Amino acid sequence: MTFSHTECQRCLYPASHPLGLVIDDEGICSGCRIHEEKDTLDWEARWSRLRDIVQPYRVTDGRTHDCIVPVTGGNDSYFIVHAVKNLLGLNPLLVTYNKYYNTPLGIWNLANLRRQFDCDILVQNVNPVSVRNITRTTLRELGSIYWHCIAGQTVFPVQTAITHGIPLIIWGAHQGLEQVGMFSHEHEAEMTRRYRKDHDLMGHEADDLLSTFDTLSEDDIWQYRYPDDASLSSVGVRGIYLGNFMRWDPKAQHELMMERYSYRTARFARTFDCYDHVDCYNFMDLHDHIKYLKHGYAKVTDHASREIRHGRMTREQARQLVAHHERQPVRYQQQWLSWLGMDANALRFVLDQHRHPDLFEQTEPGQWRRRAQPADTGTPRELPEAGFRATSTLANGEADRYVVIGKGYP
Repeated sequence: MTFSHTECQRCLYPASHPLGLVIDDEGICSGCRIHEEKDTLDWEARWSRLRDIVQPYRVTDGRTHDCIVPVTGGNDSYFIVHAVKNLLGLNPLLVTYNKYYNTPLGIWNLANLRRQFDCDILVQNVNPVSVRNITRTTLRELGSIYWHCIAGQTVFPVQTAITHGIPLIIWGAHQGLEQVGMFSHEHEAEMTRRYRKDHDLMGHEADDLLSTFDTLSEDDIWQYRYPDDASLSSVGVRGIYLGNFMRWDPKAQHELMMERYSYRTARFARTFDCYDHVDCYNFMDLHDHIKYLKHGYAKVTDHASREIRHGRMTREQARQLVAHHERQPVRYQQQWLSWLGMDANALRFVLDQHRHPDLFEQTEPGQWRRRAQPADTGTPRELPEAGFRATSTLANGEADRYVVIGKGYP
């Protein structure tokens, strides 16, 4: 991918955004333009439209579930379940994929979610040998330690829809719409096999990982395989996004869930957002560091751009926060190395193969320097207040260790 220094004049996204971003003649990106719809659409009419969509899926005899809702112990799970159960009046079956990088806080949040909303939940635990085998392959080939997480989180709900005969899956917001304006809200884009492969999975389905030059086998990848079209059609599976029908605002939604349902939050070193992905040690840490090496920006840019668009942060405040947080060191790398059985030098060697050549230059063997970018700025003595509140820690009062399989809480 060719790197471009061109940057949106409203948010902080570069034109080289991996999801594909267009900057218009006024210097405003497609993501900011689509975000403008949040202040112009008739959201009452959009919500009424959603009620009409889900009506045929309601089960009248009460003996089964109306829909499937994918959840984790972080992100937008609480708000999605709240909207589906309390606002739409549906009876959801919750499903979750065990990512193995679980924080104690994430396990607590997931148990609390089940308790607060009184929902049934299914958990997929792929055997740890296969998960480690896949992670070694995707790290080497794709520069990703998170492929198995995204693959599992996006395919297990679809597999469950078929095995349980529940056609409707309700997701939160569409990443491509929210970040880069890939669609309009009125397009009502739905979850598809193609979007999952091209963007979520970096162009590689499970079967694409198999190679005569690798050790992965059918036994490793079969649980990540997306169902075939005949199976999808026989059940009538469809995945809709709540964000097309509600004015999506993660900060406001999380704070509502903190107040009503005791959702717990935690601080990260590499971003100011205390609410997002608190269920995982790696997403805002090692995974985020790898994103920075590959694409030149970190998750804090996603959060800062979102806050600019919602009018809660100026561009200069956002830039100061980004400059500070994206330079913070990785804190939980050793936990990941111990889990995979890998040496720190080996990880460094592999990651160096995935550094963006236009962003980093090697000054001597093993030593790298970030090339100067026009947007680089010094960190002020006092950072701007971002307005996020931590109520716990990732360890949630325990040791910082992966909860490989969480026992839950009473």
